[in-house]
Amino acid sequence: MDVSVVVPTLNSRERLASCLDALAAEAPAEILVANGPSADGTSGMCRDRDDVDVLVELDDRNVNVARNAGLGRARSDVVAFVSQDLAVEEGWLDALTDALESADAVTGPVRRQLDAGWTAEEAETRTIGGQAVHYLNGGNMAFTRETLRAIDGFDEHLVVGGTRDAAHRLAALDCTVDWVPAMAVSQRADRSNVQPSVLADGGDGKEWGWRYHSLAYRLAKNYGTRPTALYRLARHGVADAATAAKEVAQGDGRPSRWFGNGRDVTLGSARGLVAGVRARWRDRVPRRNPNGWSARSDRAVAVHDRRD
Repeated sequence: MDVSVVVPTLNSRERLASCLDALAAEAPAEILVANGPSADGTSGMCRDRDDVDVLVELDDRNVNVARNAGLGRARSDVVAFVSQDLAVEEGWLDALTDALESADAVTGPVRRQLDAGWTAEEAETRTIGGQAVHYLNGGNMAFTRETLRAIDGFDEHLVVGGTRDAAHRLAALDCTVDWVPAMAVSQRADRSNVQPSVLADGGDGKEWGWRYHSLAYRLAKNYGTRPTALYRLARHGVADAATAAKEVAQGDGRPSRWFGNGRDVTLGSARGLVAGVRARWRDRVPRRNPNGWSARSDRAVAVHDRRD
């Protein structure tokens, strides 16, 4: 089973080099780098490496645009996505291909280095709208090409939360998503100069406006404005507001910041709901992806392809 690996990147040349070294050791069929408008020499480094089969240069910083751009040029029957700051571990490729013999999509843990050693994630599943949603690790996931075609890739409207959105749509299509512990990647403790939008699909840090825009958009697009979806949105807002208020009370936050965050949450949620309802009406089939792989023009500024 041939595997194409897509690595979205933005201004993280040194981290990307370590990621590519680890991937080359696993020897997938091809490695594609989708490079946003980096200004740190990433392009030159990739062109100098023999193990980068395709370099796609983009003018957009959106990680979902980068994923779709890489997907559009991948040739294998399986396409994997790995974050620029992660290193696949030995046996990653075999674990991935073995699991995809019986699944439509697979994902695995990120092992992070802490002062006391290493930690790893566990599988995350939620029941929403009566269906089990198996969330994907945005920095370590793989799909059959048929599955990616069925969901039309990633929703480019989203700045964060693109793989969580994909998980909802996979559930709606009754696609099988497996958690594979042996499909592990690792991340060192130092995360300097790493762009959050590429690093963690859910966002890194408390960018409340974008987080709640994404959450409201995903819920409205995939489930409509049913009470359970609105309740889930409100529950997240109340919990985050309570946590922020506690920080203010303990002297770890400022009241003005608390009010500002509340404004961002309210505006982000309202705009996300409106955009989500519009998206739901634009694409009424279960894939729910009017801003997907097939809907957008090619974002590539340049493509360097070593393949025959």
